[in-house]
Amino acid sequence: MKVGDRVRVKTPLNVFHHPEHKGKAFDITGLEGEIVRIHTEWHGRPISPNYPYEVRFTPKFVTHLGDHEIESAN
Repeated sequence: MKVGDRVRVKTPLNVFHHPEHKGKAFDITGLEGEIVRIHTEWHGRPISPNYPYEVRFTPKFVTHLGDHEIESAN
């Protein structure tokens, strides 16, 4: 997967930071979004984060996800 790819959340996943459901569990299973960044380095040093994909679902809702949580939406 690369920046700009459309992806879909494939596993049951509750988030608590969705702008319309602050502080309450909100299941994002099935939501589609776009990869806006892949975290591979920090301050010039390579890293291996558990959730490297930064996915934007709406202009106000972005979250970090891993390979095991998303699939291509194309």
